[in-house]
Amino acid sequence: MPQPLYLQTVVAFIWDFDRTLTHRYMQAPLFEEYGINEGQFWREVNGLVDHYLKAGLKVSKDTAYLGHLLTYVRDGHFGGLTNEKLRSLGSKIQLAPGIPEFFDRTRELVRTDERYSHHNIAVEHYIVSTGLRQMIEGSPVSGKVDGVWACELLCDPPGQGYLDSGIEVAMTGVVSQVGYVLDNTTKTRAVFEINKGVNKEPGIDVNARVSEDDRRVPISNMIYIADGPSDVPVFSVVNNFGGKTLGVYNFAGQGNYRQVKMLQDQGRVNSIAEADYRENRPADLWLMESLRAVADGISDRRDRVLSGVQSAPGHVV
Repeated sequence: MPQPLYLQTVVAFIWDFDRTLTHRYMQAPLFEEYGINEGQFWREVNGLVDHYLKAGLKVSKDTAYLGHLLTYVRDGHFGGLTNEKLRSLGSKIQLAPGIPEFFDRTRELVRTDERYSHHNIAVEHYIVSTGLRQMIEGSPVSGKVDGVWACELLCDPPGQGYLDSGIEVAMTGVVSQVGYVLDNTTKTRAVFEINKGVNKEPGIDVNARVSEDDRRVPISNMIYIADGPSDVPVFSVVNNFGGKTLGVYNFAGQGNYRQVKMLQDQGRVNSIAEADYRENRPADLWLMESLRAVADGISDRRDRVLSGVQSAPGHVV
């Protein structure tokens, strides 16, 4: 039997962003910077599906905000908005209590536990969000996570003949079109990219047939944390493959406890907790215990494999 491609010793925390790693929507600093009424913007976004449906046109509910944001740019409400500006505004995002320190503590736990370090267990953190990647990359979690899947806006469309013109992409041009979209269904694609190691080995296609033993991070090694019903597709995938799921709520603004409690009542998540990741708070306790459970499972499996390895025969005396 061939040696598996990976040892499968990675535990992956996969995070939603808005109202999970923050208590608000990440775009709040953008609205504050330009003096835009945040509530009005989101009410307009929520009305777009019905607005276009009257003309027989379909609009994605999860990502309609991207087009509306670009309309605000076009009309001068977000005048001169660039990806560089989005990154800068990302630094003003207020993270949930205990973040990003929680990331460090998870890595420290597996590093200092003798059994886990013996088996080379590692922790990785990923963000999978329908929000704006440039704002996340500019936020205080930058440098603390191992990868970000989120929506991307583009500037300076190169136009006809660009392949021969030598035009380079700049971060300083005004954003004018959508480059990459992640909605609450395609979030599952990101999970399988992490599962198969596409983010580490770009030569592997997410749709390629890869045996379970050769996948870099089994979904059973994943812990998914998110805040609402829109995350049900990923909750379902992670649950079905034996991973762990936590629904989080907060009481800031329009608190979402009721909808998260409903997820628990329907069996969509393993548990729920307030989005407060400080040490010894309920979310921290549950997530740390889940990390230990996954790490123990990896260690047990590897102990069984190693115990079955027969020693080479010695010299006859």
